Amino acid sequence: MQIKSSAVLLLLVIVLVLSGAPLHAHDAKGTLEKIAKTGELLMGYHTDSSPLSYENSEGEPSGYSVDLCRRIAAGVKAHLGKDELTVKFVPIASDERVSAVVRGKVDIMCGSTTITMTRQEEVDFTVPIFVTGGSVLSLAESGIQSLSDLSGKKVGVVKRTTTVEQLKNHLQQDLIDAKVVIVADRDEGMDQLNEGKIDAFASDQIVLIGQVIESGFHKRYSLADETFSYEPYGLVVRRNDADFRLVANRAITQIYRSGQHVKIFNKWIGRIGIQPPPVLLAMYQLNTYPE
Repeated sequence: MQIKSSAVLLLLVIVLVLSGAPLHAHDAKGTLEKIAKTGELLMGYHTDSSPLSYENSEGEPSGYSVDLCRRIAAGVKAHLGKDELTVKFVPIASDERVSAVVRGKVDIMCGSTTITMTRQEEVDFTVPIFVTGGSVLSLAESGIQSLSDLSGKKVGVVKRTTTVEQLKNHLQQDLIDAKVVIVADRDEGMDQLNEGKIDAFASDQIVLIGQVIESGFHKRYSLADETFSYEPYGLVVRRNDADFRLVANRAITQIYRSGQHVKIFNKWIGRIGIQPPPVLLAMYQLNTYPE
């Protein structure tokens, strides 16, 4: 007696279901269940996105986003009732921040990731943690004060970031004839700027501020006041994992309600005299949900 291939496939699926073998093992359990079982919370961070997420001089994860994630870790411990939970920070390259969460390499990404609809096809985000916009950094001696001054200039931008298309669109819409130069990462962008290979370096304004802080030579650079995009940041979590996302959001909104976000902002950003812009203050207020 011959069995059609479709019938064989159906039989195989039934056997797998009845035997308890998951078709997608990664999706079979939520993040909280995985953490409870392994006793380990994996938090991804960028090593080069000061002042939000970077490695300090001692090689330790530091920054505004990292501090928020440490508070989330405390929230996870309280939720699971596990005081001995191990929190492990994992360095993740900027172009892997989404895929690292999708693959399960980390449970949450504590960096500077813009919330976009396209990214939400693969992952979810917490409530917003920061708001910034794309801008350009140049050497003070270049005379570049605004985006319109980029005409005839070379502008570097990191590959596979939202800034690439937003910069190109802005230049096109405003008829600014600048050449866009793709660089591998922020370090390469700053190196090319300092060496005169590019005239300006484009990125999120807060990231550029971080580059200036790290350089130690504030007067060497000029940062345009204008922004050419809207960049709401969120922490990346697995898609359709409402329980873990709720724990993370509960920790973040508790920080906003208690006013702890002011201390965290001043610790990492306000220390050089930068005040939170009105749009950021509005973001804090709009995401201060009651318990």
